[in-house]
Amino acid sequence: MKWVERWYVSYALLGLSAAGLIPILLPLLVSRSGGAAQIGVVMAAFSLGGLTAPVWGRLADRFRLHRVLLMSGSACIAAGAISFPLTSSLALGTGLALLSGIGLAASSTVANLFIVEARPRREWDDRIGWLQTFFGGGQVLGLVLAGLLGQSAPDKGMLLAGAVAGIAIIPAALETRQDAGFLESRRPVLFRSVHRTEWPVGSPQHLYHHPDLLRLATVLRGVESPFGLFLAAWLVSFAGSTAIFSLYPVLMQQLYGVEPARSAAVYAVAAGLGLVLYAPSGKWSEKKGPQSVLRYGLALRIAAFTVLTVLTLLPVPSRGPFAMTFFPVIVLAWSLLSVSSTALVAVLTPQNEGQGMGVFNAVTALSGVIGAAAGGWAASLWGYKAVPVLGGAGAAAGMAIMLKLFPAGPVRKKSEEAEP
Repeated sequence: MKWVERWYVSYALLGLSAAGLIPILLPLLVSRSGGAAQIGVVMAAFSLGGLTAPVWGRLADRFRLHRVLLMSGSACIAAGAISFPLTSSLALGTGLALLSGIGLAASSTVANLFIVEARPRREWDDRIGWLQTFFGGGQVLGLVLAGLLGQSAPDKGMLLAGAVAGIAIIPAALETRQDAGFLESRRPVLFRSVHRTEWPVGSPQHLYHHPDLLRLATVLRGVESPFGLFLAAWLVSFAGSTAIFSLYPVLMQQLYGVEPARSAAVYAVAAGLGLVLYAPSGKWSEKKGPQSVLRYGLALRIAAFTVLTVLTLLPVPSRGPFAMTFFPVIVLAWSLLSVSSTALVAVLTPQNEGQGMGVFNAVTALSGVIGAAAGGWAASLWGYKAVPVLGGAGAAAGMAIMLKLFPAGPVRKKSEEAEP
């Protein structure tokens, strides 16, 4: 196929390991000897790795280390996953989770540089779309395997995650090359934003829109600007949903009596369906306006979180079927939120789209860390029933800010800027 290269297999294997197996198995392993607070700390450390993505991009460009960093990132994921079941220390386990998160950030960011620095601009969207499809397909398969191994053998599941990440080094080494086609200038801040952003524990692959500290300072000084309000809405809503995803398999078992095998399988189905909703979501965004589609996505999450909260309060004999019916709504709503949020970055950013996307990605990574830590903290104080409340509160707060930002009428896109 024209837009697919053989080394994409490496990226699919990373999706299987770091976005499919690890996010499900880490909470289960920590829950053996720790509580919700410990799970939150470990998952926050895993998310924290995403904040290092711009560092790896800059190192790759300065020292021409693309292939080395792609393989080293895979090795870090493998080392963290294989070592995690062998330790009972929270501090060491947190460090290993951070190591895997850093590895994912490094390999994902550099993988995209093999496209944006070595291929013509006109090919970027198609190639990046296929790259993300490979990653998403790997994630779905990883979720299925996590369901099979999570209940009976999470230790073996983590060893498998490490082995898969290690195997990913082979196609990365054999099928990538760094030749004269690579740009000799610094890594570009892309002028145009891509069509969608990333999942909380997915690939931070669009962080080649690296954040500019001066631009970030400008945004922070104008927090009541439209772009600042939008970032605030995204921060609270994304953090709320990350709280439930970080604790997902343990929370489903503790609150709703759903075993990890079943909850992971439902997650996998929802994630697979979500992949095919991106294109329709883009059409809805163009027709109805991205602010409307984003509000629809938040409304779906508010409704799903409300049902999950009510289930914990009612004397329902079997909560599992209801929980497994409404949790996929939270996952599927991501397709609406992802496409519409990316479009709003292009509309609202006071900079060009690429620079605005860099700031947006930094806020996304930060909110993932906050959400994981807050979810664990809330569950340790008030029990796991506090987590869907936190998720709903985050989505509701985001909705309130969006209604203030866009009280009525369609959002108007700023005039197109000439591409440098």
